[in-house]
Amino acid sequence: MRAVVLRSYGPPSQLGVEDVPAPQLKPGHVKLRVHAVGFGFPDALTVAGKYQVKPEVPFTPGSEVAGVVTEVASDVLHIEPGARVLAMTGQGGLAEECIAPADKLILLPDSMSMAAAAGFLVNYGTTYHALVQRANLQAGETLLVLGAAGGVGLTAIEIGKALGARVLAAASTDEKLALAKQHGADDVFNYTKDTIKAKVMEFTAERGIDVAYDPVGGDFAEQCVRSMAWNGRYLVIGFAAGKIPAIPLNLALLKGCSLVGVFWGTHTRREPEVHAANLKALFKLFEEGKIKPHVTEMDGLDRFTEALEVLNGRKATGKVVIRVARES
Repeated sequence: MRAVVLRSYGPPSQLGVEDVPAPQLKPGHVKLRVHAVGFGFPDALTVAGKYQVKPEVPFTPGSEVAGVVTEVASDVLHIEPGARVLAMTGQGGLAEECIAPADKLILLPDSMSMAAAAGFLVNYGTTYHALVQRANLQAGETLLVLGAAGGVGLTAIEIGKALGARVLAAASTDEKLALAKQHGADDVFNYTKDTIKAKVMEFTAERGIDVAYDPVGGDFAEQCVRSMAWNGRYLVIGFAAGKIPAIPLNLALLKGCSLVGVFWGTHTRREPEVHAANLKALFKLFEEGKIKPHVTEMDGLDRFTEALEVLNGRKATGKVVIRVARES
C-alpha cells in the first residue's frame, strides 16, 4: 500500500510517499480503509520534531482518521466490517490503510461526510472542552476568538454562539473575517491593523471580554489579557504564531482574571466520561445544524507537502483535510 513516511525530522522535504507493507491486525484493533485524514498545527509541529510527543522515526504521520472498517480482530465484538468510523490512531493515518484501537472508534452519522468527520473530533472536541469545562462560558457573555478563520477558531465561533455568547472574531485578512462572519461572529476586526484592546473596548463599551480563546499566542496574548473584564478567563489553546508568550502576572491580579490551560488530549484520558458527554453534545449540535465543519480539502496523499506549507504559512481556513479515497 501507499503511505507518507517520515524518515528524519525537519522540513516537509523529509517526507515522501512510499510503497510499504500493509499494517497487520492485532488484538483489540480494527483495520480501516482510510478515506480522509485531518491535519492540524500539532501535526505540523510533530513532523518538524517540535511537538511534546516525538515518535521514533521512521513513522507515518496522521492521527485523525475517517474511514471504513474492513477487518476486525477476533476479540472485537462491538463493531463490524463496513462501519463508517472516526478514529484517533496516534500515527499511521496518512496511508491507504491503518490500524485503530476498537475501543476508541466513533461511529459516524450517515449525514456526516468523511471530509467533515476528519475535521471534527480534535477541533470541536478541544473547543467544547475549552468553552464548557475550562471557561464555563455563559449565555450573554462576550467571547473573543483569535485566529478566527483557522481550524479551531471557526469552531469557537460556532460553539460560542450555540452557548448564547456574543462573539468577537479577530483574524489577519478581510477574507478570513468574512468567513468568520459567515459562521456567526457578531463583530470582527483585523488584529494586524488594529490593537486588540482598542477594538475590544470599542465593541464592549469599555467593559472588556469575559472569555478569550487564543490559539495564536505570540505578542497577541498579552493584548488579550489586557482586554479582559473582571472575572474574565483567558484560554491558552496553542501557539500558532510560533512564540510562547510571557504574560506579566500582575495583569491577572489587576484584572481579577484567570489564565486557563486547555489540553484536550490529556482531558480525554483523565476524564473519559466527560469527554463522552461532550461528543454526544457535539453530534447533537451537528445534527441540529448549529455546527458545520469547514475544511480545506486536498485530494491525494501526494499533497501532504502542500498541506504542511499551508499550515506553516497560516493560510488555511478551517481544518486541513487530506482526502485519501472517495466513498463509493
